[in-house]
Amino acid sequence: MPFFTHNDVKLFYRETGEGLPFVFQHGLGADVNQPFGLFKPPAGIRLICFDARGHGSSDTGRPEQIALGTSADDLGALLDYLEISRAVVGGISMGAAIALNFALRFPGKTLGLILSRPAWLDGPNPFNVKMFGLISQLIDTVGPLEGLVIFQASPEFTELQREFPDTAASLSNQFRHPRAREIARNLNRIPLDSPITALDSLKAIRVPTLVLANQRDPIHPFEYGVRLREEISGAEFREIASKSNDLQTHLRQVQEFIEDFLSRHFLKAAVLC
Repeated sequence: MPFFTHNDVKLFYRETGEGLPFVFQHGLGADVNQPFGLFKPPAGIRLICFDARGHGSSDTGRPEQIALGTSADDLGALLDYLEISRAVVGGISMGAAIALNFALRFPGKTLGLILSRPAWLDGPNPFNVKMFGLISQLIDTVGPLEGLVIFQASPEFTELQREFPDTAASLSNQFRHPRAREIARNLNRIPLDSPITALDSLKAIRVPTLVLANQRDPIHPFEYGVRLREEISGAEFREIASKSNDLQTHLRQVQEFIEDFLSRHFLKAAVLC
């Protein structure tokens, strides 16, 4: 299994393909299997992802260092480890926040930006703070098994299951994670963080950018994607089907939109990377 170490923390990564480097990061509570399950790189694309601290097969490190900016630093360390000078960076949910933070802080290493289902703007999403905070508290106090029972008996879960079944299932899966107790630290800290402190900072982004967003998803509000498209100069926006409505269409559109974006903007120049 391939690992790299950054600031004494051992992190697992995975890659496939050759050509244009595209680092596509997973969401909160997930691991490298999420982006690899969403996007199959065509010829000319080198897909890379690492398990963020406390996720998948990566170590957690010091709890106080669990932050979006720390993961952006880890991303930069992975590029250095792989001897990649510049890459397209992107991610899903938390991964999108990591990529956004990275693109603003390391513009010289960023060829392009892909933000799929963003869950932050310039501050925490109140829904995520509430729900992930509740899950973290339940895991810490009564454990993941009993916590899941209590969570699924709550009025908040009943409403979610009726209105947003995919969101309800995703949140329930946090209790079933094999590292649930450890990952509870992430569930408590990460939603309170933010990739940026001011929307005005997005004007500094000067690379091709793609934003993907869907309706019916309180963890990833559709309007967040719209706002990012408005604030990032020249950003492209594509609406994707909600997983709660049509999972197969969602998967197909993510693949098609990312593949089209990378092909139009970068594949011809991949040999220069």
